Amino acid sequence: MKDQADSLRNLVSGISDNNGSKVSNRSSKIITVASGKGGVGKSNFTLNFALTLHGMGKKVLVFDADIGMANIDVLMGTSSSYNLYHLLYRHKTIREIIQLGTNGLPYIAGGSGMKELFSLSDQDLEFFASQVEDIAQEMDYVIFDTGAGLSRENMRFIGAADECLIVTTPEPTSITDAYALIKVMHSQENVTPFRMIVNRVEDEREAERVAEKIAGVARKFLQTEIPLLGYVSEDAQVVTAVKKQMPYRLAFPNCKASKDIQKLALRYLAQPGATGSGTLSGIKGFMKKWLRRTT
Repeated sequence: MKDQADSLRNLVSGISDNNGSKVSNRSSKIITVASGKGGVGKSNFTLNFALTLHGMGKKVLVFDADIGMANIDVLMGTSSSYNLYHLLYRHKTIREIIQLGTNGLPYIAGGSGMKELFSLSDQDLEFFASQVEDIAQEMDYVIFDTGAGLSRENMRFIGAADECLIVTTPEPTSITDAYALIKVMHSQENVTPFRMIVNRVEDEREAERVAEKIAGVARKFLQTEIPLLGYVSEDAQVVTAVKKQMPYRLAFPNCKASKDIQKLALRYLAQPGATGSGTLSGIKGFMKKWLRRTT
């Protein structure tokens, strides 16, 4: 079996200067994936979306930032020897805690370390930020799978990112909670743009109806636009794939959900600015906003 460290070295292809130091030639685009409530398929969407971008030749790092409910590795049927905790307490470097999941997709397991992250000293936070920068500057996209709902940590993830993909379903409670999340972020003078993903729909028409319910209210009361990026159909093969602990994009590449996620990823890449650098000053800009102390 190919050594994981060798695989990561091949994955990260930065340019070296005359002194042999690595120089970044890109600024990662930081995407958070969020939902107003749990049980909408957010993590499954994150994984399959990331895998689809990865399969299109994009360098993608998935960061499982769902405090207390981290499960990206479970969905892939892999086990994580290390997680964020080992980095925060300097037992391992960033490159040592990155795991290679299905199809060689790099990911960082959150685990218990996510809670400790928000109580570190300024010196430790600077160490953490520099470590994340070391690897993330070589990625096209860093995708944070956040927890569901309006926790303080989730709001900070969303507020610091280049953009947020908010996942909802046609269920009334899911629609209401998705709008509530958008509304609260708007009240915080959040400038992170939102785009909607409607999961588990019968067809495109239902997805458009759900999206317009949220977009219409946001337009009327918040004076902001929340465009629909795409949808994923209700598909029994998704449930089967979860039971097999395999991403449906790979287990059933021709099922409805897989075709939808393919179209969604292609639409995402076709959006203005999707393939360029992030609007922040790289991952450090994200980390400074995210870990900013409040008085």
